[in-house]
Amino acid sequence: MKLYTFFRSGTSHRLRIALNLKGMSYEQVAVDLRSEQHLLPEYERVNPQRLVPALELDGDILTQSPAIIEWLEERYPSPPLLPGDAIKRARVRALAAIVGCDIHPVNNRRILEALRHRFGADEAAINGWCATWISEGFDAFEALTKEHGPGPFAFGPTPTLADVYLVPQIESARRFKLELARWPRLVEIDAACGALDAFRQAVPGAQPDAS
Repeated sequence: MKLYTFFRSGTSHRLRIALNLKGMSYEQVAVDLRSEQHLLPEYERVNPQRLVPALELDGDILTQSPAIIEWLEERYPSPPLLPGDAIKRARVRALAAIVGCDIHPVNNRRILEALRHRFGADEAAINGWCATWISEGFDAFEALTKEHGPGPFAFGPTPTLADVYLVPQIESARRFKLELARWPRLVEIDAACGALDAFRQAVPGAQPDAS
C-alpha cells in the first residue's frame, strides 16, 4: 500500500489510525500542502480532486478517507471498527459523521485559505471560526458518548470508527487554541486512544514529513 498523505491533514491522520488499527503496512508519500504540491499535475493524476489522502494498492487508487476506511473494514474485518449490531453500527457512524460531515468540512484548509485570502480573516478570526464549529460538534459528541456508556472509548471497550474520527479533530482543536476542559469525556477518550500504539504512531508529529 502507498499512502499519499500530509502529516497535519486531519483526513490523513484518521486514515493512518485506521490502517494502524487494522495492522496494515504502508509506504508514505508526502504531499506538502504548504507548498501546494497537491496542485501539481503529478498529483492530479493520482487524485483529480487534488486532496489528501489517497491510497494506492496494486494499481488501484482509492480516494476520500470515508470510502477508504469503509473499504478497509470490508476487506480486513478484524479487528472491527464497527459493531456487529445494526443499531450500534448506525450510532457509531453518526458519531463519526459529526466530525466527518459537520466539523471538518467547514474547517479544512481550503475553507480557511478562502477566509484568509478572499475575506481578509486574520488568525484570531480563523481560530474563532474553527472554535464555533468544533464546539458545536463536540457538544453533541460529548452528550452522545455519555449516553453510550463509560467507554473507555467513544463507543465501548474497544476503538471504533468514532475514535478514528474524533482523535484527529481533537488534535486540530488544540492547534486552533481551543480549551478542551469543557468536554471531559472527550479528553478521557483521547487519553485512552493515546495509550495505544496505533494512535500514537499516527500523530502528526511522528510522521516522516513533520516539521
